[in-house]
Amino acid sequence: MKALVLSGGSGTRLRPFSYSMPKQLIPVANKPVLEHVLENIRSIGVTEIGVIVGDRAAQIEAVIGDGSALGVDITYIRQESPDGLAACVALARPFLGDDDFVMYLGDNMLPDGIQPIAQEFAARRPAAQVVVHKVEDPRSFGVAELDENGGVTRLVEKPQQPRSDLALIGVYFFTPAVHEAVAAIEPSARGELEITDAIQWLVARGDDVKASEYQGYWKDTGRIEDVLECNRYLLEGLSSEVLGEVDGASVLTGPVVIEAGARVTGSRIDGPAVIAAGTVIEDSHIGPHTSIGGDCTLSGAQIGYSIVLGDASITQVRGLHGSVIGRAASVGPSSIDDTHRRLVIGDHTRVEVAA
Repeated sequence: MKALVLSGGSGTRLRPFSYSMPKQLIPVANKPVLEHVLENIRSIGVTEIGVIVGDRAAQIEAVIGDGSALGVDITYIRQESPDGLAACVALARPFLGDDDFVMYLGDNMLPDGIQPIAQEFAARRPAAQVVVHKVEDPRSFGVAELDENGGVTRLVEKPQQPRSDLALIGVYFFTPAVHEAVAAIEPSARGELEITDAIQWLVARGDDVKASEYQGYWKDTGRIEDVLECNRYLLEGLSSEVLGEVDGASVLTGPVVIEAGARVTGSRIDGPAVIAAGTVIEDSHIGPHTSIGGDCTLSGAQIGYSIVLGDASITQVRGLHGSVIGRAASVGPSSIDDTHRRLVIGDHTRVEVAA
């Protein structure tokens, strides 16, 4: 079996971060989302992975490389335009050949793993097997309607009156039968080749199409709120490990990871929290569910339930919560009197300040 990971999307809901970096490289618990995805795939014994990339290919390759550091072998497949998930399957056909494969959206987090579902597919080997998860409002998703044996009877994309609460969550298992389906369908109303249409084509032909319900934690990291929530979930499973320098005036409570090369002085860190290598924290308070990237500087800062990306600095600013601070960003006090606030922000940025 091979794998196809889709990492070419533009990530408009993650602006302004997606202006300068692929959304799949946003860190969760100080590890890019894409790295979590690749590790999940490796855990089911699949090591040949094709990664669909767009105009941010160079950045993804710089971080992930050839995959050897993660124990996988990556082939990058360039996509010139976003023409739909089924179009990605057609584009990857030379790589996929006639092998079974798992297709995985590169911004989906399923940290509890997909091993049982992969085993189901290997044992039954239906033409296609979709992974579904119960959601409160299915109208924003592709929805699977099933028979009493878990067979898919119909797939509906974003139905206004859903007949099921089982949403497709971005992981699909296919035999080579899907290539015939992809070749047979036409672009949808939005001009894309939809993978739901290809699977529905298989259903209509009478092929065996199954659904497996994912029982674990799932999050589509398409919005900042989702990234922060996923970061919280992953940090809950943290175990303490202090390899960096922590002076006697500092206090660590709960599970805290201080990587080698990090330095903490005169500060309090309430876990779960992770501090990456090269970061210096002085006279600061780091609250729970916070990830601080590498080579950051925090001085006189107070921050919790947040993500700070590499090379950022926060100086003499307190009360930060639910924040994502970008790479090499600088957050500091205003030189203007304290009755004014000065902001320098980019397009599509959201700033929330006390009234």
